[in-house]
This record gives sequence, C-alpha cells and structure tokens, in this order.
Amino acid sequence: MERETVIPGSSRRLVWCGLCVCCVVALPGCLSRRVSITSEPSGATVWMNDVEVGRTPVQASFLYYGTYDVRVEHEGYEVLRTRARARTPIYEYPPADLAASAVPGAESIVKWHFVLEPSLEHRLSKEDLETGLIERARTLRGQVQK
Repeated sequence: MERETVIPGSSRRLVWCGLCVCCVVALPGCLSRRVSITSEPSGATVWMNDVEVGRTPVQASFLYYGTYDVRVEHEGYEVLRTRARARTPIYEYPPADLAASAVPGAESIVKWHFVLEPSLEHRLSKEDLETGLIERARTLRGQVQK
C-alpha cells in the first residue's frame, strides 16, 4: 500500500513563499544607475566629485543618489563649478526597490545639462580688457592708500 503525501494549505503557502524568496535572491541586482551629462557647447570635460568622467555628451555610472560636486571646463569658456543632484526615483524606495533591482536590464538615468559662459578674453576686446584691468587697479590702490 502506497502512502500519498498531502501538504496542508498553510504549508503550501510557506513553500510558495520560500520559492519566491529563493528566486529573488538568485536573481542578480541588475538595476544600473547612470547620469547623462550634456553641455552647451558640447565637448566640455566633466568631473564628478573630482573624478573625470569624460567629455560631453557623456554617461557615467554612480552608486548613490544625492548631491555631487560637478566641474565643467571647455576652452574659451568660464569654468563652471556647481552642485548637481541625483534624485531618487519612486521605484528606488522600499519595498519597490526589491522588485526594481531584480528586473534584468533595468536602468535609472538622471539627466544634467550645463550651459557655459564665454570667458572674458573671448567676449571683450583687448582694449576693453586692459581698460577694465587698469580701473580695477586704481580702485584697489585707492582702497589701500586710505
């Protein structure tokens, strides 16, 4: 005589939950976080937290959402030093983050755009630059002599 194994309802749920947990743990965390950086003009060199990431347009990976120190440089333009924020998307908050990180090929892209100003040497003529320099020198001399 053969015995048939019967699993009670609560045990079935427990087995089902265990299988789901095993599947989630077995799946690698595939969510990639990237920042897409553009600038006007393009071709500017970008640093995030003093690490060069490349020339615009550029995409760079990052680990944590938050605020980053950004420096953007291009020949003939003023150096731009600023802070840029990578905001956390809603699907990165618990408990949705567990499901989002398990989706193969999932990507979170933050977009930053920077506009650079032409440097004084390229905006003003040589005479205007010299005149401004002499005026600033006279002003400083007057302040020192007081």
